[in-house]
Amino acid sequence: MPATLDSLTGLAALPFDQIIDVRSPSEFAEDHIPGAISLPVLSDAERARVGTIYVQEDRFLARKIGAALVARNAAAHLEGPLADRSGGWRPLVYCWRGGQRSGSFTVILQQVGWRADVIAGGYRSYRRLVVHALYEAAFPARIVLIDGGTGTAKTRLLAHLAEAGAQVIDLEAMAAHRGSLFGLVGHAQPAQKGFESTLAAAMTALDPARPVFVEAESPRIGRITLPPALATAMRHAQSTRIDAPMAARVGHILAEYEDLIADPDRLDAILSRLVRYHGHAQADAWRALAASGDFARLVEELIRTHYDPRYTRMSRTGTATTLALPDLSHVTLTATARRLIDRHS
Repeated sequence: MPATLDSLTGLAALPFDQIIDVRSPSEFAEDHIPGAISLPVLSDAERARVGTIYVQEDRFLARKIGAALVARNAAAHLEGPLADRSGGWRPLVYCWRGGQRSGSFTVILQQVGWRADVIAGGYRSYRRLVVHALYEAAFPARIVLIDGGTGTAKTRLLAHLAEAGAQVIDLEAMAAHRGSLFGLVGHAQPAQKGFESTLAAAMTALDPARPVFVEAESPRIGRITLPPALATAMRHAQSTRIDAPMAARVGHILAEYEDLIADPDRLDAILSRLVRYHGHAQADAWRALAASGDFARLVEELIRTHYDPRYTRMSRTGTATTLALPDLSHVTLTATARRLIDRHS
C-alpha cells in the first residue's frame, strides 16, 4: 500500500531504509525530502521530450517512449547505485504526484524482490506539510534572538550555544548567505523551497519546552525570504543584543571574510554596488582602500557608515537586553553562551 505522509514528524518513523526521488535532476535540485537520494527515471531533457509529445502529438506514443526511457534508466540504477543493496532492503519511492514515474520504478524494484512502495501523492503531499508548518501553523518553540551590529560574532556565538547543548537554528547556514551585501557563502544559495525544507526539518526536531536561539535577521537573507511562521515569531521574540569594541568587530570580520579579501575582483564589484546607498565618491574611496590593502580601515568605515546606521533603523517588538563583551575570543563567547542558556532555561 502507498505510504501516507500525515506529518513531518512521522516521516522519520516510516518503516523504510531509504527514500528515493525519481524526479528529474532539476526538480531534485530545487527541493526534495531531506535525506532522499536522486535516482531520476527521466532526465530533464527526456522529461521535456515526453511532455512535448504528450501535449502536441500523441499520448499513447508519449507513454510508450516514456516507458522505454524509464526502463533504460532503471537498469542503469540497478547496475550502478543499487547494485550493492541486499534482499531485505526496503525503499520508499516518490515522484511529483506519486504517479507513473514512481509507480513504474517501484514495480521494477518489487519484481527484483525488494519491499518497495511509493508515497501517496508524491512530492506534492510532502510539500503541503512544509507549507502548513511554515505558512499556516505557529512556530513550535519560544525563540530567543541573538542580535547585534555587524561583526559582533553572532554566528560564532550560535555555534558555542549549540556546543553547550542549546537548541539552535542557523538561518545563515541554511540560506548559504551571511545576511549582508557581502554575504554569499559558496557559489549559490539554495532555492526557496529547498531552504524551506531544511528549515521545516529543523523545526520538526525542536523540543517545544525549550527555547531555540536564532540570529536576528531581516525578512530576507540574500534572495531567501523567511516564511511567516518564523518571521512573525522572530518579530515578537526576546532578544539579546551583543555589543563589542570596534577593534574586536573589525578583527572578527577580517577573519570571517578571508575568502572575500582574497578575491579582489569580487570585493571591488560588491563595493561598487554601494553607490546606490552612498554615492560614487564614497564608494570609490572604499574601493581605493581595498585596492591598497587597507582592509582594517575599510571594514571600520563600512561598520560606522553603512552597517551601524542601518542596524539602528531596525525595529522589533519583543523585549531586549544588552550584553557588552570585552572581546570576541573563544573564552568570552563560551562563557556568554553558558550565561544565555542559564538566563533562558
